Amino acid sequence: MPPTDSMEKPPTAQCTAGPIAVFSNSYARLPERFFARLDPTPVPKPRLIKFNELLASELGVNAQGREPDELAAVFAGNFSPPGAEPIAMAYAGHQFGSFVPQLGDGRAILLGEVLDRNGERRDVQLKGAGRTPFSRRGDGRAALGPVLREYLISEAMHALGIPTTRALAAVSTGEPVYRDRPLPGAVLTRVASSHIRVGTFQYFAARGDLEAVERLSDYVIDRHFPDAREAETPRLALIQAVVDARPC
Repeated sequence: MPPTDSMEKPPTAQCTAGPIAVFSNSYARLPERFFARLDPTPVPKPRLIKFNELLASELGVNAQGREPDELAAVFAGNFSPPGAEPIAMAYAGHQFGSFVPQLGDGRAILLGEVLDRNGERRDVQLKGAGRTPFSRRGDGRAALGPVLREYLISEAMHALGIPTTRALAAVSTGEPVYRDRPLPGAVLTRVASSHIRVGTFQYFAARGDLEAVERLSDYVIDRHFPDAREAETPRLALIQAVVDARPC
């Protein structure tokens, strides 16, 4: 089974004058029912609270000589870097003890992917970036407190050697979000090898869309487990590879 066209790699970003990062979005090459295309909702007064310079260097993100306001605009979603194709991903899952056939990114928007210094593809996602078609009755926003907690906990887990998402930036938005009381709003930029979930498969399986399950399986093989292509039954090899890759 040859790799899909979506896995063609962009050039690795270099820390020189130019775009903040070299983006692409292989997931956006899949059929439109896998996601919704939309831009993040701009915020009035983005302010950079925390920027993870070590992770930025690892990703090849070019922050040298850039003003905090410029970084804040990018990581609040007010400006999309060249090559980014913002999308909200569709998926299903369990919530409050029950299976929900459609959840999706209700307040997160995937900007796209960059190639890190090792040539590995890494997702860059904005959490709290505004409403999407999957928001249901939510506002699509995030409060500053939870954003800072996720930033700290994800980086602490990484330092402990526990696989998880990483935090690249935390930006305040200059506007409130309303929960039980008004709270300051914020956007978290998080990084992962991908944001594909078990629920991404469940979303299509629940609809009986086996063609989409096969397309998604092929994409995951190409992106994460290319050795499975050489197996007699690549999709069964994918399942075994996922089981073997799970941390103890």
